[in-house]
Amino acid sequence: MIGKPEWFKRRKYGGWGIGMPTSWKGWVYLAAVFIPFAIFMALPFWSNTVRLIVTGIWALFMFVDVTSIMVKIGDEREKIHEAFAERNALWAMMIVLVIGLGYQVAASAVKQDFSGVDIFLIIAVAFGIVAKAISNIYLDRKN
Repeated sequence: MIGKPEWFKRRKYGGWGIGMPTSWKGWVYLAAVFIPFAIFMALPFWSNTVRLIVTGIWALFMFVDVTSIMVKIGDEREKIHEAFAERNALWAMMIVLVIGLGYQVAASAVKQDFSGVDIFLIIAVAFGIVAKAISNIYLDRKN
């Protein structure tokens, strides 16, 4: 899209996304994307509907452009390291989700009222299981 992977480095620590810019073009890109949006949001004469629409379009653009940059950053060794880190992050998140869901189910069972169970935790765990199963089926059939 608009941003180039050579303008940024891979974010190794502290979350997902692109890292700090490595060139002046990266800084210009960030300024060109964020400053007009901040000015637009600061102006008082936009309705909430217009702000919501513009924010949605801006967020979609940022998601697509940053994802495009992230996919292209790094060499094969960095991609293997990233995959390893992503796997470990996923395991950590799944453990916390399963423990949290187990706690909610147990607490709700004691009260005999399951309205306290967060449906989004159930959906997140279920989608994780489905994604893993589909990935394993695909990889088994590919080999």
